[in-house]
Amino acid sequence: MKIVIDAGHGPNTPGKRAPDDSMREYHFNSAVARYAIEMLKEYECQTLVTHEDGRDVPLSERTRKANDWKANVYVSIHANAAGSTWSNAEGVETFVYTTATGTAVTLANVVQKKLVVASGLRDRGVKRGDFHVLRETKMPAILIEFGFMDNKRELALLKTDGYRRKCAEVVVKSLVEVYGLVAKKPAYQTAKLEVNGKKIDDGVIIDGVTYFPSRPFAAAFGAEIAWDNATKTTKVTTKEAK
Repeated sequence: MKIVIDAGHGPNTPGKRAPDDSMREYHFNSAVARYAIEMLKEYECQTLVTHEDGRDVPLSERTRKANDWKANVYVSIHANAAGSTWSNAEGVETFVYTTATGTAVTLANVVQKKLVVASGLRDRGVKRGDFHVLRETKMPAILIEFGFMDNKRELALLKTDGYRRKCAEVVVKSLVEVYGLVAKKPAYQTAKLEVNGKKIDDGVIIDGVTYFPSRPFAAAFGAEIAWDNATKTTKVTTKEAK
């Protein structure tokens, strides 16, 4: 499963900012993208970003990169604006291409439903648009608008780390639901503990370090073991120390 996460626009794109320039759209978009990528590491999938922090990557370059990689889905992250001055525009919406069918529409509907619940903002619905990243991609593609930068109330929300993480969770949970992403297996191997040729218990190997339960290990040598909850200490008493 190949997933493209695209933070719309760039850090210095003209006009893509709050009216008071207290937040640029890319600041929000890139943060949500970063959190989504991190969350997707828990699943059996590959991820690719088509944006860069240092420049506004042209739209044609973004879609070409996704197409060449043969991505399975393209998710473009945005913050909305009705204009360059403060407005009363509000809510969240998700776009698909004008003629999109199938998985793109399904994913858009799942994202929109989850986003409305998670954000508590007005439901502007799933819409169709002739945007480049929706039109020129060869895989199912959606574009999500997570709130309005020119609405003072929603701008305050867009600035918060908590909301950005929540938006990333919506993206990831929607991808998991629609594509059936499978969680990665724990990154450890099992190990066996034997004392004098007798199997005592199983342990695990994590990052090259082997861990075994202390109680059966101590008991195999006739030692007593106790747990001190107050000091969070395992206390082992050997026969010699009795």
